[in-house]
Amino acid sequence: MATEEPSYTVIEQSGDFELRAYSPMIVAETQVSGPMDDASSAGFRLIADYIFGNNTSRAGGNEKISMTAPVTMEPESEKISMTAPVSMEQTGDQWRVHFVMPSQYTLDTLPKPNNPAVRLREVPASNYAVIRFSGLVGEKKRAAKTEELMTWLDSKGITPIGQPELARYNPPWTLPFLRRNEVMVAY
Repeated sequence: MATEEPSYTVIEQSGDFELRAYSPMIVAETQVSGPMDDASSAGFRLIADYIFGNNTSRAGGNEKISMTAPVTMEPESEKISMTAPVSMEQTGDQWRVHFVMPSQYTLDTLPKPNNPAVRLREVPASNYAVIRFSGLVGEKKRAAKTEELMTWLDSKGITPIGQPELARYNPPWTLPFLRRNEVMVAY
């Protein structure tokens, strides 16, 4: 069975680069500290705990929520910035990690997280520039792909309006050459 992904329309494609228009969505998110890989693991565990049943449904009791892809990360900063469904970047050692909730839910129908570290938030329709790539992603590869994306945007005369974000689409047991990753930035 396929894993649900956020809904978007491709506006333009050029090799590994795309301009996309994303539909509105709801995310479950948490803020964590530490290096990229540690923050990714900690954030994933907190939100996975919520979707696997550490929640209170509107009818009472717990509810399991289907897994979606990607798991995204972006740096957390003091300023208010556009958010994206797929992202990763860092400010200091703070990261925002989020899962997009399945599309059949609304804020009114999603179970309430029992852990106050997990928040639900609506994300409005947004446009993103994306570079797609495979393999394992460490800080150096994320930085290199971010630079490639920014160079491509500059060549098109497009100015980003958000922080670049890293999206990972596959479970950890996926072979590196089969993994799908993206760096995205709102524009």
